[in-house]
Amino acid sequence: MAQRSGCRVGRDRGQGSRTALRDRRPGGRRGSRGGVVTDGPVHVWLDGSILPADGAHVSAFDRGFQLGDGIFETLRARGGRLTELAEHLARLRRSASGLDIALPADIDASVTAGIRDLLEAEGLAGPAADASVRITVTRGAFRGRGLLPPPGAMAPTIAIQAWPVAPPPPGHLTDGLHLVASDIRRDPENPLATLKTTSRADYVHARLEARRAGADDALFLTTDGHLSEATSANIFLLRGDELATPDLACAILPGTTRSWILGWASRAGLRPIEGWLTTRDLAEADEAFLCSSVAGILPVTSFEGRPIGDGRPGPITLRARAEREAFIRGEAPLATSGSDPAADRDPGLSP
Repeated sequence: MAQRSGCRVGRDRGQGSRTALRDRRPGGRRGSRGGVVTDGPVHVWLDGSILPADGAHVSAFDRGFQLGDGIFETLRARGGRLTELAEHLARLRRSASGLDIALPADIDASVTAGIRDLLEAEGLAGPAADASVRITVTRGAFRGRGLLPPPGAMAPTIAIQAWPVAPPPPGHLTDGLHLVASDIRRDPENPLATLKTTSRADYVHARLEARRAGADDALFLTTDGHLSEATSANIFLLRGDELATPDLACAILPGTTRSWILGWASRAGLRPIEGWLTTRDLAEADEAFLCSSVAGILPVTSFEGRPIGDGRPGPITLRARAEREAFIRGEAPLATSGSDPAADRDPGLSP
């Protein structure tokens, strides 16, 4: 990729008791609301118990409901194997620390047991099952008004939900995704930018922008014009043997799949780069793709109506997707955990 000056912005940056299963339905995923059968989860895990999805309730005074005062993680469970669970739990704890949300000492063990119980209750624990699991933690319920929580630790609300993962629409793999730039700009100085909070209004707005434009997703730029991330995914660009992604200082979420790809790149004979990328870099890329825990790796073939590369999903993108899916199935070795220490972190990209 062509050399361009880049300005660095922002700062340098056990076992738990198993819950009882209630209302178990091995087929799962079909419930009744008001006498009407609907597709969706039959059970949820809420504060330590498996409950019918239609009967589980969170207080109207919960700060997650009132203020979006919470955090969450989403991960993939394939054949009962919880993909990168340790990394997701570590990020959950980091997000909680960033918002001063007190977590129970046994959060890892209780959530792990809760996920396994819920997958079993939903019929999503078998060898052929493929599930998306969401862990949500809010600060908890408080009947007072205002932004500040009461002094002292509150009892958080913890919920786990699971859905079957559907294959991506065929066009997403054969034709690729079409992206547009969001009107919203990400601020690298915002300390919440790297936390996975339940305050998602910006992301919902951006996805609605994309839908109105006839695009598949929206891409955020930083306040100084660098690439940031999509609404629920990190972005990678390929040119020659360089596989580049926005630096963590570009107001992005440090994705677990992003970390995996940075390690995979070296194994695949590519040079991983974390840098300050621009829309020109995207326009000049040979290939581009988005990555996330559940959707995996999806090719991007146009941005703002202009083709990327030859306008078709590229071979490196499709190889990365295939190897990532094999890893999720437990068939491939771990690429790495965390960003590749060999990744180039220079602001500019080599010529």
